[in-house]
Amino acid sequence: MKITMSEDAKQWFKHEMEVKANETVRFFVRYGGASTLHTGFSLGVTKEDPINIGYSTEIDNVTYFIEEKDLWYFKDHNLHVSFDDKWNEPSYEYMER
Repeated sequence: MKITMSEDAKQWFKHEMEVKANETVRFFVRYGGASTLHTGFSLGVTKEDPINIGYSTEIDNVTYFIEEKDLWYFKDHNLHVSFDDKWNEPSYEYMER
């Protein structure tokens, strides 16, 4: 599992979510929405402290993580976060490992 992020996406997190150095951002599975990986589930994001990290990566002194209980969602996939100019928000791409 790996999380990568475009420069535009990093800037979005800094400006829109006011993420600062040494803070933590969680990607989590939520019921509802649409996903190319799992029908009826989608990816959410929030600033919060980890409880039981399943995977994490540090990008520009910010820790982005997924709790162990949510790793099933990403089975055999990496997460690439980019920026959607049309919707002015992050977009998520699941790339097979």
